[in-house]
Amino acid sequence: MNIYEKYIKRIIDILLSIILIILLFPIVIIIAIFIKINIGSPILFKQDRPGKNEEIFQMYKFRTMNNDKGINGELLPDSERLSNFGRILRSTSLDELPELFNILKGEMSFIGPRPLAQQYLPFYNSQERKRHLVRPGLTGLAQVNGRNTVDWETRFAFDIIYVKNISLIMDLKIVLKTIMTVLRRNDIGERGVNAPQDFDEYRKQQLEDINDFK
Repeated sequence: MNIYEKYIKRIIDILLSIILIILLFPIVIIIAIFIKINIGSPILFKQDRPGKNEEIFQMYKFRTMNNDKGINGELLPDSERLSNFGRILRSTSLDELPELFNILKGEMSFIGPRPLAQQYLPFYNSQERKRHLVRPGLTGLAQVNGRNTVDWETRFAFDIIYVKNISLIMDLKIVLKTIMTVLRRNDIGERGVNAPQDFDEYRKQQLEDINDFK
C-alpha cells in the first residue's frame, strides 16, 4: 500500500465531500422536493452493500422508482417502476449525490469499485473478491470503461486493475473521464432493460451450463 492510498486518498475524500455537500446542498433540496412530488416518499433509497473487507454498510441514493404493484400484489418490474424523473436522475448521475455522506463517513471513496448488491457475495471467485480490498467508489475504472453495459468479467477485470494500481494520477484520470461520460450520457445501462442480468443469476446460469456440459 503506497502513501497516497494509505493516507492522502482518505484526506481528499473527507475535504472534497464536505465542500461538495455544502456547495450542492441547494440542488439536493430541489431534487428532494421533486422526488416527493413526482415519486413520493421515502426520498432516499437505502440498501446494504459490502464495502472494504466486505463489511456491510448502508448506501444512500435518491429514489428513482415508485412502488407500483400488479394485480397479484407484487411490485412491477424495475423498468416499469422507473419514473421519467428517475431516468433523468440516473442519466445525469444526480441520484448518486447522497453517497457523498457515505464518503464522508468513510464507508466509500470518490474513486473505487462500485459497491454491488450484498446478495452477490457468495458468487465471487477468489480473484473477483479482491475488489473489496479497498473502499468502494462513487465512480471507478469500470464506470469509465463501459459503465453498466459491459459484461461482469470485464467490469471485475477493471476493478482488479484499479486495486493493484491505485495512484493519484489514476484517480485524476478517472475523475476527468467520469465527467466526460456523465456529460455525454454514455453507456447508461438500465436494470431489466439493457444492462447485464444480476450477477448472482448470471453466475448461477454459468454453473448450470457447466453441469449440463458434464
